[in-house]
Amino acid sequence: VQLQASGGGLVQAGGFLRLSCATSGSIISINSMGWYRQAPGKQRELVTHINRSGSTTYADSVKGRVTISRANAENTVYLQMNSLKPEDTAVYYCNAEVLGSSYLQWREYWGQGTQVTVSS
Repeated sequence: VQLQASGGGLVQAGGFLRLSCATSGSIISINSMGWYRQAPGKQRELVTHINRSGSTTYADSVKGRVTISRANAENTVYLQMNSLKPEDTAVYYCNAEVLGSSYLQWREYWGQGTQVTVSS
């Protein structure tokens, strides 16, 4: 199972970005999917996650500015980020809880990370 994140980049404050993360491999089912971020010198933190039924959770720091969504048929999760701030600058990692046919057990997988830089 692999997660491939894309969509990061450099944007000015107030701008927007849309991140995508596609899950591939021998997948039976995907439960929760989410996005984390890690800024330089800081611990990785949860940004948002969404379960299979569509229930979502957002960190207080991003509420009202980001939206997570998923396309179950494509095993893909998206992160729409609006009104970006310099403090949103970080490497963004996608995460998924996957039931794979190779192990027949739920496991957590991570994408490789995509850099988001917001200039002031």
